[in-house]
Amino acid sequence: MKKLIEQILKFGAVGFLCFFIDYGIMVGLTEIFGMPPIWSSGISFTVSVVVNYILSITVVFDADKEANKAKQFLIFLVLSIIGLGINSWIMAEGTALLDQYMERSYMVVKIAATAVVMVYNFITRKIFIEKKN
Repeated sequence: MKKLIEQILKFGAVGFLCFFIDYGIMVGLTEIFGMPPIWSSGISFTVSVVVNYILSITVVFDADKEANKAKQFLIFLVLSIIGLGINSWIMAEGTALLDQYMERSYMVVKIAATAVVMVYNFITRKIFIEKKN
């Protein structure tokens, strides 16, 4: 149980770092370069996935050091693409719903999308990335 709690805390720390990378790039691309939020969110999410992969296998999960790294990254990437789909769907639906009530609703929606995807990521990575005893 102690290991799981430590792992959740590490995952949370990595998640927050990657969230700030994700959120900062998204806001920068949208506010500075005028990119539509659905596109900037996809780009920022992708950058944060690469950082997240590196930190997940080195810091968070007890990844199998003997595993085929290409296969391991491919699994991580597929799980992340599913997460991107969830993220994009929440961004599209959430902004469509909230744009009529507030300016820059994408900023609020992104926080909710991140929370949902973070739970999904922990569970799926624990199942598919962590070394089995």
